[in-house]
Parts: sequence; C-alpha cells; structure tokens
Amino acid sequence: MLATGSCQDGGTRKKEAKTSTPSASGSEKDWHTLSNADSVKVQHLSLDIAVDFDAKKIKGSARWNFVNLKQGGSIVFDTKDLVIDSVVLEDGSKASFSLGKADDILGAPLRVALSPESKSLTIYYQTGPAPIALQWLEPAQTFGKKKPFLYTQSESIYARSWIPCQDGPGIRYTYDARVQVPKGLMALMSAENPQRPSSDGRYSFRMSQPVPAYLMALAVGDIGFTAVDERTGVYAEPAILGKAHKELEDMGAMVHTAEQLYGPYRWGRYDVLVLPSGFPIGGMENPRLTFSTPTILAGDKSLVNLIAHELAHSWSGNLVTNATWNDFWLNEGFTVYFERRITEATYGKDYVDMLWELGYQDMKAGVEDLGASSPDTRLKLDLKGRDPDIGLTDIAYEKGAAFLYLIERTVGREAMDKFLRSYFDSHAFRTVNTEQFIAYLQDHLLKQHPEWQQKIDIDAWVYSPGIPAGCPRADNQRFRKAEEQCDLFLKGTPPSRLATGAWSTYEWMHFLRRLPRNLKPGQMKALDDAYHFTTTGNSEIADLWFLLSIYTKYEPAYPAMRQFLYVTGRQKFLEPLYKAMKATPGGLSMAREIYSRARPNYHPLAQKTIDEILQ
Repeated sequence: MLATGSCQDGGTRKKEAKTSTPSASGSEKDWHTLSNADSVKVQHLSLDIAVDFDAKKIKGSARWNFVNLKQGGSIVFDTKDLVIDSVVLEDGSKASFSLGKADDILGAPLRVALSPESKSLTIYYQTGPAPIALQWLEPAQTFGKKKPFLYTQSESIYARSWIPCQDGPGIRYTYDARVQVPKGLMALMSAENPQRPSSDGRYSFRMSQPVPAYLMALAVGDIGFTAVDERTGVYAEPAILGKAHKELEDMGAMVHTAEQLYGPYRWGRYDVLVLPSGFPIGGMENPRLTFSTPTILAGDKSLVNLIAHELAHSWSGNLVTNATWNDFWLNEGFTVYFERRITEATYGKDYVDMLWELGYQDMKAGVEDLGASSPDTRLKLDLKGRDPDIGLTDIAYEKGAAFLYLIERTVGREAMDKFLRSYFDSHAFRTVNTEQFIAYLQDHLLKQHPEWQQKIDIDAWVYSPGIPAGCPRADNQRFRKAEEQCDLFLKGTPPSRLATGAWSTYEWMHFLRRLPRNLKPGQMKALDDAYHFTTTGNSEIADLWFLLSIYTKYEPAYPAMRQFLYVTGRQKFLEPLYKAMKATPGGLSMAREIYSRARPNYHPLAQKTIDEILQ
C-alpha cells in the first residue's frame, strides 16, 4: 500500500531493548483477529455473492474449508457489522452459531459449533448498512457519469466487513468466487480476471496462491481493459482508459526489471485498475490487480513510481507477508526499498536519489509529529488494544527502507541483492515476524562479519524510537540545484529568471517544501503567474501549493483547492489540507463547509479520518 527527523536524533539512545526483544523461534499472537486460527485454520474460500447497487449490499455465501488442528468444538471468524443468516455444515445440517459482543475496532467474533470430523461449512450472510471496506459510488461520482461503481479496501482489518473470515495477515488461504452484478458492468477481483464484460453479469474467479484476507478485493463498474504486453494491462473506466494506458505503458518493463533483481514474478498476470477519484490511498497491492488512485495520471509519467511500489509488493508483502500488524514495516519498508531499486534501474540514480531525500523528509516529519521518543516511531510496534491503522505511518515505510538502505551501503549491493533474493525464495507464500527476519539476517548475511554488525545497529533501528545515528542520505545534486534557485527567489530573483526548465515533479516538490510559510501575497502571485501552480494537473504539486496557500492566505488559489478537495479522496492529500485549514484563524469553518460537500465522495476510511480532524 502506498498511503517521509535528523539522523543525530538517535545519538543518546540506550541499548537495553536487546535483552527484552521477543524470541525468533516462537509464534507471536495476532491481537487484531478474534478468530481461533491457531487451532482451527481456514484453507480455502468459495465465495458466492451478488452485488446489489439499489440496496447497497453484498449478499451471498462463504464456504470455508478448514483444518481442525486440535479437534476443537468450534471455529471462530472475524465479522464487522455483518448480518449472519445461517451456517450450514458439509453434511447439510444447520450449525449452531453465535455472534459475540462487538468491539469498536475488531468487530464481533462469529463462533460456529463443530463436530471433530468437520472439514467445511457455509456461512450465508449480507453486509450491514455501512461496511467500512466498501465505497458505493453513484454515476455522478465516476468519470463516465453514467453507471454506478463499487470497490473495496480491505487493509488493514476491513475484509471482515464484507466477508466473514479469519482476518489476520498471518492467515493465508486460496479462494474461488462467483459474483453476480448488474448486466453491463464488469466485476474484477484480486484473482484471475476477465478482460471484457460478460453478457449476463455473472463472473467467476480463482486465486490459486494462498493470500491473507487483507488482500481480498472486489471492484464493479463500467470498466474497460487495454493490454500493455503479454502479461500486463490496464483497467479503467472508458472515459480515462486511454490516458491511463499511456501513463502506464512502462509497466511491462517494470515487471522484467523487478524479476532481474529478486526472482520470478509468481502471480501470473500483473494488471492495474485505475479507480474513481474517491479511492483513499495511492495504491493497494491486491494480487494480480493493483488498485490505483487516478491522481498518478499527471500526463508525463512523473508519478508512476507508485506502480513500481505496488509491483514490488508482489514480493514483499504478497509473497512474504508480515505475520502481524506489529510487523508492518516488513511489508512497507521492504517495498519502498525495492520500489526505489526498480525506479533506479528504470530512470537512473540521480532520479531515485530525489526519492530517497523526499522519503527522509517524510520520515523526519513523521518522527516530529509523533515525538522522537514515541514508541510508535519504532519499526517493531506494540499495537495491542489499538487500531492497527495507527501503525500505517511513514515510519514503517521510510524508516524501514532507510534501514535496508543502510544494510546495502554496509555490505555492498551485490551481497544485499543475493541476500534479498534468498529471503524471498525461502519464505515464499509464508509469513514472517520481525524477530524471524532478524534471525535470518544474522544467519545469512551478518554473522561472519562483526564489522558489519557494528555499523548496522539493529536495536537502534528496530526496537528504539526516533531516527538512529548514521541514517543514510542519498547524494542529491539535483536537489541542491533546486535549493539554489529557491534561495535566489527568496532573495528577490523573479520566478521567470529561475533555472527550472528541466525540473521533474520531485524538484518542484522539494522547492515548494522549502518555501517559508510567511511568503508575501506578491511572492505567491509571482510564483503562480510564472508556473501556474493553482491550475496544475499534477496532484503532488497541487497539494503542496494549496497547503502553502492556506498558510499564506493566498486566496486566489482557494477555488481550485475547493474543487481539488471535492473530487480527490486520497488521504495523503486530504489530511494535511484539512489540518492546515483547522489550524488557521477562520479556517475551521471553511474546512467544515468544504467537507460537508466533499464527504459523500470520500471512502468511509477517509471519512473516518477527516471526521476526527474536524470534530
């Protein structure tokens, strides 16, 4: 998923955590599933559902095959606001079941009585009034404006709001599905997919590799397909399909590059679905079918490193998965590192060095926001009793990636690549916790080189807060040139005389991040006149410009900012803008007025976040 402190901050960090870290040998409890997967574990799901746009419900059945490891008398599933109609055992008899008390975060456990010889059951159910994983879009909320749309977002623990399941990242299963949708609409899943609509609205799917519940995905709408090459392609609404295909035409080459680095792509096809604008995150790495925000369609391929990120998840995350949400960095830190290796091979070192620096800035800002001593700035988290989304921060992404970058710089790229390929191969289709990874790192890379172990302070990076001493930084000649131009502007050079002609999106981002919040209205107008920031089609640049406009009260940008917030549902952009408005005099009323109109276009996850900001 693609939802970036000073290095000396770690200088006074103590080392006691080494003596209290968990053992690599034992399994760690997943505090975010109510299931009893440790004793009765699901193996295969057969899903049979109908999508009802009028009622805004999914109705049907989930048939689960399982293994009763301890011959227990019941199996427990995770649910959240589901309506359970009945449960039938494999012999056709109705099973006794009960729904436990609902927890605000985890939902309610569904307990089904079993006989010792039971091997499967079928749960008949329907979704509740407001499943947090689902966004139902009216035709007016789509690009085509003619047909409705539905999509899911199951990470972190939201699959349970549309499928009764054992919902933990360490619980993997295969699945097949039958899905009925209104005629004229296409259905897609994180599975083997059709490339054209069916005549009767019936679709069948199969996922033969085991996946965890958070990678369950469904999309239904007016969707077309265009191939990129023999195993990659783009899905999108017909209104934007051509633009999306042009933007993503390097996807096939990216897959080949990734394979050259870390071994074969093991999922068959790699396709991307560009969703309507309400999608709350950058991308979601659903196997075989990445869900992507349309905000990457800048027209110049400048933001397609997001696709490199989601593709990299086909190894780190989907192939080798964090065992619990406490180990989330094993998904995202690895993926950011791998993404940047793909990007470097595709676009060059000076290009990816900018991403490393922006990532460092995001990590530093994340540490400052949480507090340098906050335990939530550690890689290994303790989320017991808390919403796992608390851990979905830039710390997991950027501190995790910086840790791997430090290892690469210490051991050399050749040794690092050999190690990572071995790690992916030896743990394929398995789950790993932090302690197991560290044990593998020690055994297969570090133990023969004490000097490497000294340079790579695992305790400081994994079990201690803040940014450790020796945090690696990329050489950034391109950013230094951007900084020179920023300084010239602040000293009075007109924007039209700045040397910006060859800049990428990332130089502009660095430039805008460096500008002070007390710019004069005349300075803002001069920048806008020269570079047309207010009307840019680049979402990353637009977001930073609107943020600066709020701080400087540059009101000519407000109408465009309003329109941006009305149609863009990506939380990465929404949160800083609403927070900035709330923090400025008179801004809270403006934020609430904008949100009252924009809220229906946002996914329930984004609504939850902005509701909390503006309460």
